[in-house]
Amino acid sequence: MDSVKARRWSARASLALVAVSAVLLLALAGEGGLWLLVLTAAGLSVAVAAAYWFLVVRGLLRWLALGIVLAVPVVLVVAFVAEGLLWVALVGLALWGAAVGAARLALAPRREEWELPVVDVPRPAHPFFVMNPRSGGGKVTRFGLVRKAEAMGAEVALIDQPGTDVQQLARDALGRGADLLGVAGGDGTQALVAQVAAEHDVPFVVVSAGTRNHFALDLGLDREDPSRCLEALTDGVEARIDLGDINGRTFVNNASFGAYAEIVEDPAYRDDKTRTTLDTLPDLLRGRRGAHLVAEMDGVVVEGPHALLVSNNPYENGDLAGAGRRARLDRGLLGVVAVRVSSARQAVGLMNRAHTRGLVRVDTPTVTVRAAEEQIPVGIDGETVQVPTPVRCTVRPGVLRVRLPRTRPGIRPPRGQLDWATLWRLAIGRDPAGQTVRPQGALAG
Repeated sequence: MDSVKARRWSARASLALVAVSAVLLLALAGEGGLWLLVLTAAGLSVAVAAAYWFLVVRGLLRWLALGIVLAVPVVLVVAFVAEGLLWVALVGLALWGAAVGAARLALAPRREEWELPVVDVPRPAHPFFVMNPRSGGGKVTRFGLVRKAEAMGAEVALIDQPGTDVQQLARDALGRGADLLGVAGGDGTQALVAQVAAEHDVPFVVVSAGTRNHFALDLGLDREDPSRCLEALTDGVEARIDLGDINGRTFVNNASFGAYAEIVEDPAYRDDKTRTTLDTLPDLLRGRRGAHLVAEMDGVVVEGPHALLVSNNPYENGDLAGAGRRARLDRGLLGVVAVRVSSARQAVGLMNRAHTRGLVRVDTPTVTVRAAEEQIPVGIDGETVQVPTPVRCTVRPGVLRVRLPRTRPGIRPPRGQLDWATLWRLAIGRDPAGQTVRPQGALAG
């Protein structure tokens, strides 16, 4: 929705729906409505606090906390039914949901703000692909990727042995005259070969044959049928995107520090992810395990975060943690999200957005993470490795020429960030510039 007029009417519709939902509750709920609203707010706060204690304690207290989390919605439904107001609550929620949807539509970024610029390119003469037949549960074999790539004139190397140096395979192929590099595999392998492609300024093709395919998702590629990614060889367009760097190692998605990296590094995690996570979190959240991290960026110092995520370009910030999608991969910035939750009260405040002392969001070209330990675990594109400290993360703007199929699903347009003041200005016809989301780069805590 790029028309100013359409955005303005969407903003007006949102505010009207909010008003209607409020009038409905006041008119139909009667005297019982007020205490039910108070009960709902209190119940949600109790549930969030209990969820926090479920994560930080063990034994009987943990299961009592879980019982409270499960009991709260039941109690609320029973209370609304007893007052004969369940239908009023459901209609109010529906109206509120419609209001939020209209608001996000009105405040959504313009297409030129999130659409990746591309240019037409000629067909490559000697493409080379690295393919992992084990990745993604065997997608390379299941979708016949080797046969299809070779039919398009590509040379294919299968990495069917553990410890294969995929970067050397790529460099050797370039020495034989390859003019395009591609990978059918996980994001970790994508990053390794992308680093070689960037060093030699040759095009790079992503084939979504991994398990999660986060990189492919943010490039707008087809994750259901990876063979469609090969169409980049015959009818492709090209874009220049950024790569992240962590102590000299390339990452395409993100590097995670703190709780996630500590948990995944545990040998027991592979066999029982849930139990290992629940056993490890209490010590991590109470500071009895894991390195004490200090992150520095753009004059901002974050002391002792429980979790720190550094991404190659910022994630959308329409949700609390920011772990959504990246609308652009060419902004020349790292996205940083740091979280520290030290009490149930702080957890409730974060969930209710009453305060954001435990959450910091910064967009910056560099981040330095320090710790007393000589090495710390870092999850780099889903793989946990030990990295020497201090850890320096940087972004390398526009270094990768990524080749994309001309016809592809594309990315989901980013949602607008809710800002009721901006929405009001837009609705009454003031400050048309207020229709876009707030600029990135602000400290949220």
